[in-house]
Amino acid sequence: MLTPPTAPKRPHSIIRHNDERIDPYYWLMQRDDPEVIAHLRAENAYQQESFEPLKALENELYDEIKNRIEETDISVPVRRGKWWFFERTREGLDYPISCRVPSNANDETPPTIDPLSTLEGEQVVFDENLEAEGHDFLSIGVLSVSPDDQWVAVGTDFEGNERHTVTIRALAGQVAVPDELSDVYYGFAWANDSRHFFYTRVDEAMRPWQLWRHELGTAGEHDVLVYQEDDEQFTVSVGKSRDDAKVVLLIGSSTTTEVRFLSADEPTSSLTLLEPRRQGIEYGVEHFRDSKQRGWWLKITNEDATDFRLLARLEESSEWRELIGHRPGHRLDGVDAFKDFLAISERRDGCATVRVVGVLDGDDPFGADLLDRSRMIDADTSPSTVSLSANVSYETSLLRVDITSLVTPHLIADVVAATGETIVRKQQQIRGGYDASKYVTGRLWVEASDGVQIPVSYVARRDLMVESGDGVTRAAAPGPLMLYGYGSYEISIDPAFSSLRLSLLDRGIIFAIAHVRGGGEMGRSWYEMGKLAQKPTTFSDFCTVARQLIDDQWTTPATLAIRGGSAGGLLMGAAMNLAPELFRCVVAEVPFVDALTTMLDASLPLTVGEWEEWGNPDESATAYRTMKAYSPYDNVRATNDDGSPRIYPHLFAAGGLNDSRVGFWEPAKWVLRLRDANSSNRAYLKTEMGAGHGGPSGRYEAWRDEAQVLAFIVNEITSSEE
Repeated sequence: MLTPPTAPKRPHSIIRHNDERIDPYYWLMQRDDPEVIAHLRAENAYQQESFEPLKALENELYDEIKNRIEETDISVPVRRGKWWFFERTREGLDYPISCRVPSNANDETPPTIDPLSTLEGEQVVFDENLEAEGHDFLSIGVLSVSPDDQWVAVGTDFEGNERHTVTIRALAGQVAVPDELSDVYYGFAWANDSRHFFYTRVDEAMRPWQLWRHELGTAGEHDVLVYQEDDEQFTVSVGKSRDDAKVVLLIGSSTTTEVRFLSADEPTSSLTLLEPRRQGIEYGVEHFRDSKQRGWWLKITNEDATDFRLLARLEESSEWRELIGHRPGHRLDGVDAFKDFLAISERRDGCATVRVVGVLDGDDPFGADLLDRSRMIDADTSPSTVSLSANVSYETSLLRVDITSLVTPHLIADVVAATGETIVRKQQQIRGGYDASKYVTGRLWVEASDGVQIPVSYVARRDLMVESGDGVTRAAAPGPLMLYGYGSYEISIDPAFSSLRLSLLDRGIIFAIAHVRGGGEMGRSWYEMGKLAQKPTTFSDFCTVARQLIDDQWTTPATLAIRGGSAGGLLMGAAMNLAPELFRCVVAEVPFVDALTTMLDASLPLTVGEWEEWGNPDESATAYRTMKAYSPYDNVRATNDDGSPRIYPHLFAAGGLNDSRVGFWEPAKWVLRLRDANSSNRAYLKTEMGAGHGGPSGRYEAWRDEAQVLAFIVNEITSSEE
């Protein structure tokens, strides 16, 4: 066995609510300390050397991943105005190339494009590979073509810290402009004059708080601050309505939203408040122009509706009219407006789906019951995920959707809004062949301690499964299984196909997703039952699912792996503390495992805005006690209740030095504390020294990264070693 790195213990006292915590590794938070960097490099060297025996398996997995993917490919073209836009990927190149070809404005059938050759009239809008030359990392946070098709705004991040530099590139042979804007965040909107655009900036805590306006060809110091949000619990984001009528500013916290807007034809005009913020009231809007060119606002809101309802009003009116009422258990996620129809994104039976409402015309486009006039877009497999794909054009009769499941490669289709006809444009191709009939997917329901049924989606090789007497497909015998979880922010981990996952399935490993509370799979109440004071429910749900899978002989503790990232990494750490005996190994990527320390430090990125999700332990003694009781770093123990040594599952943790969301020090400190608890605990840490929250940016490096993670999992749960 190799000897893992150690780090000096420099006790740091943190006192709140008459309680003192001693953190021996608090000093590791100093990113610019050479000793910290040296320690991270030592951890990387230890991890790399320890994984050397897995190198052959890693290479095998990498080749499998790479060989299943069409490296030279194109996306389905998307029409916007006079152009079809699409992306190319080419074998050997890490990044996509954004392209366009002229379109017939009346033609809604995408052109047929050969991935191996260039189409007549094709132009390169932006080649990320050229931009990445000389850099180890590249992320594009802004890529937006002006309404007149003359310019493209590009926001680049070469460090992974999500602070972008925006430049303006010429697309039609005109003289270039020197415009360059720094520290730009996500979100961008061109005005209709193609001379002005809007963007956001962050404060020192990485909170997007300012909306700025820039005029093409002018120096950045002349930009105009349009709006500043001083409440630290709120962030701002900007976009443009699909009908090109409005520039919309969304101001929101975790529980409250407010919308302001201005005419996209009058970029220097002042913002207008749509509805003032009211604590606990969330709403999102879409703009619609009817056949008489009257403007309407459509609003999805939780006011008097836990799972949201849809309302509408004419712009000049102040009276909202309900279009779709509250339906408990049917969460309305959003509304998208087009010239003749609406697309409603919602959740039904724990799955994401889309409802099409059309045709909208006449004096009162919303006169009849919308649900009676709507149709669902269904998938052939259950559980499945139906979601909106790229839908740029307002003047269209087609809705583009993405249909997938754990056994169904992503299918991109256009749905004719008036008839419901589905036109398949492309289905993800798996090189080497893929036979969906060799696999089976389904959903289990596991009863939690309070009687609530927790959904669990799974996929496995068909020959490993049997159908029991009650008609439910089950594992034929206990075997290796990987259980994934997240459970925060009302984010749903919906079942979707991954060709990378086939390397697990083909080795006899079952893959499952525990849709635990704190996520949004089963509606808003599902989220509320796993946040703030009820956050521990997320962790107990996950352990209950794992225990039931073992009891029902799907797997064993010696063959069960678990995986999660970010807030899902918090779930991994909490589950390890609650029931270490259930799991063989754990993968925790950019894990939020030092939750209490982070939530006590308002100077750290995102902390203040996160108090509505986790609680404010600085202000509330109750929130402090709750978080202290589950924060993974604070609950690592050397012994069990009976005094025996506590042995934790084998851990592979990953962080990013430039991560602006979860500090790199969180997994670094956690790994050290696990080793301190028991020298037999095998814990490995890999820190990306030039990347952030999302890991490596190039696709080949990302595949290599995934191959290493899968090699760790496969080795742990398919080996006979205990």
